[in-house]
Amino acid sequence: MTKAEKVQFTIDTLNKIYQTIPIPLDHKDPYTLLIAVLMSAQSTDVRVNQITPLLFERADNPYDMVKLSVDEIREIIKPVGLSPMKAKGIHGLSEILIDKHNGEVPANFEDLEELPAVGHKTASVVMSQAFGVPAFPVDTHIHRLMYRWGFSNGKNVVQTEKDAKRLFPEELWNDLHLQIIWYGREYSPARGWDLEKDIITRTIGRKTVIDEYNKKTSR
Repeated sequence: MTKAEKVQFTIDTLNKIYQTIPIPLDHKDPYTLLIAVLMSAQSTDVRVNQITPLLFERADNPYDMVKLSVDEIREIIKPVGLSPMKAKGIHGLSEILIDKHNGEVPANFEDLEELPAVGHKTASVVMSQAFGVPAFPVDTHIHRLMYRWGFSNGKNVVQTEKDAKRLFPEELWNDLHLQIIWYGREYSPARGWDLEKDIITRTIGRKTVIDEYNKKTSR
């Protein structure tokens, strides 16, 4: 198969499996999405979805959020991990949204990435899911699969994002990054991986990855 055929096979397979694509983080608007994505760093979406309702019951907009102290926010979000840093970030960005953006989440990368605790990946998720702007946020699943499929060398997420944007048509990015995340969780996880169930890697995967898998499982 050529690289182009492998890319098309991947797109077709993902579209077959995920005709409707669930959104991983529960939210109702750009602000609640931004907070949920920020909280998801080094945590699971399941854990975040358990905690955000408790936080949003107290404050689901920047004006209410700044009425809470950093310590109060930290107490609520403690179960998601890294709570001191995240609580500071949530309080700080809420203040900036009020001061600089009339309480609204800005719909551009530059302003988003200037907010405390908001990196490129968080900004990409917000641009993609809240505003429908083509973006390709790379998480650990996408990073792993792009390497397994031979679409990227896996050196860092910046390179993986560049490779994904180069290979996949822009109009598919917003759906595709979510489809790959779900596929990585359900069919091609880091641990407990069963190549038999992983049709994409089995069909187009990097030879060294498949050889390594076979070596491990044949012991």
